[in-house]
Amino acid sequence: MENETCSCDTKKPFSECCEPVLKRTRQAESPAALMRARYSAFVRHEIDFLMDSVSPVRRKEFDRKGIEDWSRDTDWAGLEILSTEKGGPEDDKGSVEFIAKFREKDEEQKHHELATFVKIKGAWYFDDGRTPPAKPVKSEGPKVGRNDPCPCGSGKKFKKCHGVMDVAA
Repeated sequence: MENETCSCDTKKPFSECCEPVLKRTRQAESPAALMRARYSAFVRHEIDFLMDSVSPVRRKEFDRKGIEDWSRDTDWAGLEILSTEKGGPEDDKGSVEFIAKFREKDEEQKHHELATFVKIKGAWYFDDGRTPPAKPVKSEGPKVGRNDPCPCGSGKKFKKCHGVMDVAA
């Protein structure tokens, strides 16, 4: 068990990565480190840690039984940290955008979240999570003009094919 790789995907041994944070022998030094430890806590069903690592003002909002059931009924498959903002030694707030991969009821799923963290008396706590805003979609191809041939290959001008506006709507 000593050489076991940490489940938070750092590729580090668990004993050097999340275990000291879960056992409370070391505080998470950043929101990202706390996020990794919280993911490992879900994998290991460390419900007390999950509840204790929520900011004190938010704890009453969390359903311990629901968290425990989700932790135990889920096959956790990996954590991907997409980005972090703030959360340095001088900050009292920070955020982590992540994707937690898992299987539930034989279906592969992803939980994509923008989590916010607060530092209280030198310790980081999970404060809130929400779905990140959708990123704008940009067309990669060249812009089609009204009088250009329609890209569908019909041979018609774009304005007479897919560029037709439905004025009846």
